[in-house]
Amino acid sequence: MTAPPRSVFPFGAPVSALNLGGADAPAPRTTPTSLRPPARWVPAASPPAELVSALQRDLLLPEEVCRLLVSRGYRDADAAKRFLRPRLEHVEAPSALHDSDRAVSRIAEAVRAQETIFVHGDYDVDGMSSTALLTRVLRGLGALRVVPFVPNRLTDGYDLGSAGVAAARAAGATLVVTCDCGTSAHGPVQELMASGIDVIVTDHHLPGHGMPPAYAVCNPRHPSCRSADKDLAAVGVAYKLSLALCDAFGVSAGLAHRQLDLVALATIADVAPLRGENRVLVRYGLKLLNETTHPGLRALIRSSGLEGKALTAGRVGFVLAPRLNAAGRIADAKRGLQLLLCERDDEANAIARELEELNRARQELDKVVLDQAMRQVEQPHMRDRYAHVLYQDGWHAGVIGIVASRIVEQTARPAVLVAVEDGIGKGSGRSISAFDLHGALGDCASLFMRYGGHRAAAGLTMRAEQLPAFVDRFDAVARKRLAPDDLVPELRVDLEVPLHLVGEDLEKLVRHFEPFGVGNAAPLFHARGARLTRAPRKVGADGLKLSIDMTRGELEAIGWGMAPRAATLDMTRALDIAFKLERDEYRGVSRLQLRLADLRHGEE
Repeated sequence: MTAPPRSVFPFGAPVSALNLGGADAPAPRTTPTSLRPPARWVPAASPPAELVSALQRDLLLPEEVCRLLVSRGYRDADAAKRFLRPRLEHVEAPSALHDSDRAVSRIAEAVRAQETIFVHGDYDVDGMSSTALLTRVLRGLGALRVVPFVPNRLTDGYDLGSAGVAAARAAGATLVVTCDCGTSAHGPVQELMASGIDVIVTDHHLPGHGMPPAYAVCNPRHPSCRSADKDLAAVGVAYKLSLALCDAFGVSAGLAHRQLDLVALATIADVAPLRGENRVLVRYGLKLLNETTHPGLRALIRSSGLEGKALTAGRVGFVLAPRLNAAGRIADAKRGLQLLLCERDDEANAIARELEELNRARQELDKVVLDQAMRQVEQPHMRDRYAHVLYQDGWHAGVIGIVASRIVEQTARPAVLVAVEDGIGKGSGRSISAFDLHGALGDCASLFMRYGGHRAAAGLTMRAEQLPAFVDRFDAVARKRLAPDDLVPELRVDLEVPLHLVGEDLEKLVRHFEPFGVGNAAPLFHARGARLTRAPRKVGADGLKLSIDMTRGELEAIGWGMAPRAATLDMTRALDIAFKLERDEYRGVSRLQLRLADLRHGEE
């Protein structure tokens, strides 16, 4: 599809007019200097041979697959079958959610009485999708007065706040249902409840200081919640509530099941662990997404160039989700919500084109902010930091979370980026596996106006004058909680395999472990003695392409960001390679490819 011209930027200013760091900002570097130390390869512990043999016997699967299963905790045939063949009946009943019965009763009452129901989501993909899902289900149950709403990140801020309260009142709502927010919104919830508007919170965020005084709180992280699985994204909570509503109205659960494409999209986008119930929901949801009937999702798939391609978790997370998130990051998330609720193809196509343009603008902002942040990190006084707090006037608050992730990748240290405007800093942080970011921010809480999030990602708002104190306190907290070894990135190798076993058969078997993501990473293999059949080649801006001798032919291996290492490779010496198996699709042809995670000469 031809991209729209730059002059039709959908929200006013063209990309060139956005604040990209000011006229005096240095030209961005294509690839920032990496301060990341060399990775340490950590082989998985050898699983007990008797357990592997038992699985081989019971499941009639190759030894390598059974070793992977046991290593990942699936130690008997029943557990392994449940993992390899996830089913919707494995999802726990909605009644286990705290306050679900109370929430369903109140929502059903509102639907039957044709009350105005205000559905308030967050401005990210999880919030948009949860809001769209619940809106679709409520309308499908007969509700005629459902008002979906998501705040504007730049003007309204995060969570249920004054903008949401005002919008709910203006809509004449008697019931507010939050999606992906509300757990920390004690004041706004109390204000609505005191004015006679009931509030039902559906969320998955960690509670900071107790629970809000809502009519009902459906959050698996509630201390009294009986749900066994605490890892659901907010869209999973909304889906479960929808199942319970279908049951309350005597309607087929198909109404809720038809929204599983939204569940898959949001669960992946929110980087929720793809294990347990999330694995089930995403496995089914990806199948539905590949043949979705939702006009908005179809338009998004077309505009992103994925039409006709298999929609994997990787493609959803790295191609589809950023386009929806772009609306919330640098414009207005309402546009993304409108896309998900579209009923007409022409309207959906127009919005999808706008999101495509916004995503390009967001990418340009990313590059500039990343360059400026890395220049701060590279200053001599930063070398001994265990954690980074980086801040600057003029940074766009909508992209700092993405850039924080890149800083973590480059430095192997937790990072919080803070965009400062009019004396107020809005921050977004990302972490490494050994560091509980939400807990660490709790130790700095006196410096913030508000904060919230998870172990791996969090957000905050603070006064700019507190930033120097935050820089030092956050680093001090990291020094207490981290050891030097925690700052060395690790490659956790799942399985060492001989080169002759690396091929199509192994890749087909590994596909049964999909979908891959946090909590269920694609298996990382290690092979020794790899020989190159031709000189290394550079691809793209920083990619390294190798041709590996597989005795029965050759396989291509590609390592993104590894181009500088081409000069260190000696074709006369064997290589140890750490890699994942993936399929490369080009001009309609699909072929096996090794995605390199690291490589080194054998004796190193």
